[in-house]
Amino acid sequence: MKDNFPNLTVLDHPLIADKVTQLRDKDTPHYQFRSLLNEVSQFLFYEASRDLPLENTSIETPLESISAPRIQKKVLLAPILRAGLGMVNSIAAVFPPVRVGMIGMYRDHDTLEPVDYYLRLPEDLSDKAVFLLDPMLATGGSAIDAVKKLKDHGAKKVIMIALICAPEGVSRLFETHPDTPVFTAALDRQLNEIGYILPGLGDAGDRYFGV
Repeated sequence: MKDNFPNLTVLDHPLIADKVTQLRDKDTPHYQFRSLLNEVSQFLFYEASRDLPLENTSIETPLESISAPRIQKKVLLAPILRAGLGMVNSIAAVFPPVRVGMIGMYRDHDTLEPVDYYLRLPEDLSDKAVFLLDPMLATGGSAIDAVKKLKDHGAKKVIMIALICAPEGVSRLFETHPDTPVFTAALDRQLNEIGYILPGLGDAGDRYFGV
């Protein structure tokens, strides 16, 4: 199925597969779910950030002077609240210089469309590498609106990191924003009638925060 989405990268690794299975398990307690989501988020960011540009800089090792590569581009994480917050700290632990914006949305249970309630972003994102964070790419509505907001603030390229995706949401996102690559740990079967991913893992925010 993933062959239908050339801009979708599904990480194929035994460690990730094992952790995703534990995340899916309804008996996994919230504190363990939290730890697992943090770990998988780091793996996903590692791959999603592969093309960050490097510039050589002069440093002193204990033995000599050398020219060595450093990431110079500013990186912005843009989590979709609230579940996306669960991905921020673990990524920041890997790359502490990240900046963090906030996109507040919730899904209307009747229409399944996103409703805005908060936005906090830098005025100009044109000089930043922007990563949109949301554990679940389900219907695609929130992701589509979030990418538009980021582009409206000058983002030249947005990369989405999602723990689990539904094919319906991926297709809808790529139809609207074909230039937005998605990195995920799993492409699941389908959405159910109320817009939840099957087999999925339930509501990622509820399971992460325990409420």
